[in-house]
Amino acid sequence: MDWLINNPLVEDIMILARPATFNLYFAFASIPLGFPFAVALALGKNSPNWIISHLSRGYIYAFRGSPLFIQLFMFYSIMLSFNLSHWKPMGIDHIVLHPLFLGPMILILNTSAYTAEIFYGALRAVPKGEVEAAQSVGMGKRQLFRSVTWPNMIRLAWPAYTNEIVFLFHATALIYFTLPVINQQKDIMNKAGELFEKDYNVFLHFSVAALYFLVLSMMIFYASNLVYRQLTRHLSRPEDRKIKLKPNYMR
Repeated sequence: MDWLINNPLVEDIMILARPATFNLYFAFASIPLGFPFAVALALGKNSPNWIISHLSRGYIYAFRGSPLFIQLFMFYSIMLSFNLSHWKPMGIDHIVLHPLFLGPMILILNTSAYTAEIFYGALRAVPKGEVEAAQSVGMGKRQLFRSVTWPNMIRLAWPAYTNEIVFLFHATALIYFTLPVINQQKDIMNKAGELFEKDYNVFLHFSVAALYFLVLSMMIFYASNLVYRQLTRHLSRPEDRKIKLKPNYMR
């Protein structure tokens, strides 16, 4: 038992447990707002209105065409430049410039662009026959979207959206490389770098950091798979389509 407690690997796992919560916070604080914003952008891109469509396309192109690392620097610099003139006189500078607020805000802007492109592709892939059938029975636009378009879109987009959630979780490793660390609120990579500076054991510390990302990513995939099974519960599965052999009484 003493060997287990004093094991450097176990010590690193315990040390990096708290920093891992910050990576999870950045990822899952971004999803509740990023998801509906992405749906709005996808619908906007598909809109027949020229202005709405081009504004949505421009936003998606801008955020998908620039690195997240640059976006973090850019938005932090912009928010910092307004500090003395806007945030400080209003008394909200400690909130607006805080990484726990600014980090998720930038991630929301970034992930919504990628997710919108996923949803747009799924929206275009909704079976036309189902849409026409719904229109033929007199469904209005709202009922059509709620009963036909939305269920098909989310089901088609979910596997790719799962990847985006995992990519978003991995992208949280960049937050504290660009934003300031306040009150020792360090994430996995930042804390692993601090441990490396003490003993230069790059293999141990960063391997444990990679292990955390791997395990947590697997948990996200598992939870997402449960949601996907629920979304496709009405569809037949390979195990349900097994041919049942019946005895041939003709022989």
